[in-house]
Amino acid sequence: MKKETKIIVGVLAGAALGATIALALSSDSNSELKGKFSDFFADLLDASKDKLAGLKDKAADAAEKVKDKIAEVKA
Repeated sequence: MKKETKIIVGVLAGAALGATIALALSSDSNSELKGKFSDFFADLLDASKDKLAGLKDKAADAAEKVKDKIAEVKA
């Protein structure tokens, strides 16, 4: 696992743990708590999808550059 990926996973896990603890300690009713959990994890999922899409684009760009360099070397 690359360093960037480890950092992203760590940040997301820390955010999830922190939110879980904060919501568990709050004095909201169960239905409100479930709604907050649902909203939080939906937002977390969206953010992680955006990060992964960005990493995918970077990987595709890097692969394209490698292909171009290989073509240069062969020519």
